[in-house]
Amino acid sequence: MKKIIALVLALMMVLSLAACGGNGGSNKGGKTVGIAMPTQSSERWIKDGANMKAQLEEKGYTVILQYAEDDVQAQVSQIENMISQKVDCLVIAAIDSGALTGVEAQAKQAGIPIIAYDRLLMDTDAVSYYASFDNEGVGRAIGEYIEKAKDLANTTETYTIEFFMGSPDDNNAVLLHRGLMKVLQPYLDKGTLVCKTGRTSFEDTCILRWSQETAQQWCENYLSGFYADEDLDICATAFDGFAYGCRSALEGAGYTLDNWPLITGQDAELMASKNIIAGYQTMSIYKDTRLLAEKCVTMVEAVLNGTEPEINDTTTYNNNVMVVPSYLCTPVAVDQSNYEELLIGGGYYTAEELAG
Repeated sequence: MKKIIALVLALMMVLSLAACGGNGGSNKGGKTVGIAMPTQSSERWIKDGANMKAQLEEKGYTVILQYAEDDVQAQVSQIENMISQKVDCLVIAAIDSGALTGVEAQAKQAGIPIIAYDRLLMDTDAVSYYASFDNEGVGRAIGEYIEKAKDLANTTETYTIEFFMGSPDDNNAVLLHRGLMKVLQPYLDKGTLVCKTGRTSFEDTCILRWSQETAQQWCENYLSGFYADEDLDICATAFDGFAYGCRSALEGAGYTLDNWPLITGQDAELMASKNIIAGYQTMSIYKDTRLLAEKCVTMVEAVLNGTEPEINDTTTYNNNVMVVPSYLCTPVAVDQSNYEELLIGGGYYTAEELAG
C-alpha cells in the first residue's frame, strides 16, 4: 500500500512539474518587458506601443508600457522605475536619443538588455539591437516622389519649395534629411527648385520635438514674408503633423485646392490619409507599425534566449560608441493612387475609418 501511495505521489509530482514547465513556456518564465515610448500626441506612437504590447503578451510576456509625453526627465524616471522593478528587457523609443546614457548605463549594470525602437540610442554601448525603418530611405522616397510628381528631370519650369524637417535630437531626422537632399539638391543647384527663404540645411530646417505648432508658425511666416506675390509650390515636410500645420497656414493665407501645393508627410496617420483622399496632403510615407513591432519582438526574444535575431544592416547605425546591429523595414509612399491597396487592402485602416 505504501508503495502504491509513493508511486501516486511521485506521479503527481511529475505531472505538477510538467504543468509548471508548460506554464513557464507560456508566460516565458514570468519575464517582463519594459517599453518606454515618447508621446501619445502622435497617433503612430500609440499604435507602436499597442502593437508591441499585444504581440509580446500573446507570446506570454508581462509588459510595462509607458509614455513620457515628450518630457525627457519623465522618460528617464520611467526607465529608472522599470530597472528598479527588475524588468528582463527594455525597449526604448527615445524622446532625446542622446539624453538617456546615464539610465542606460544603470540598465547595463543591472544586466538588462536594451533594444532601441525606431530612434537610435546615441552615445551608449548598452544597446543590443535597433529596429527601425530605413530612415535615409524615407527621405529618398519623399524626394523621389517630388522628383517624379513635378517631372524635375525633364521640366523647363521652376518650382518653389520650403522644408520642414525633424527634431535635431533625433538621429532619424538627420538621416531623412540626408536621403531627401541626395535626390533634391541637384535640382536646387540647377535652379529647377527655388527655396526663397534659403533654408535648406538640416540646421536651418529642423523642428524641435517634431512640433506641429512650430511648423505652422514657420509656414505662416514664409507665406507672408516670401510668398505674398507668388505661390508656394511644394511643402517638403518630414512628418504628417508638419503637413497639418502647413495646411492650417495655407488655408489662413487663402490657398484653395486650385493652387494647393504638393505637401509631403510621414507615418500615414489616419488624419493624413483622409487629407490625402481629400486633396489637402499629397503623400505620406506608410510605415506598417505591425511589422516593426514584430521585428522588435524577435529581438526581445533573441536577447532573452541568447540567440540571434534577423539583422539586415550592420554598418549604417553608428551611435558614436558602436555600430548597432539593425533591422530596417522598407518605407512605402502612399497617395491617392494606391491608398486603397496599401491601407485598406493591407488591413491598416478600414474603408469606414477613412470615410469617417
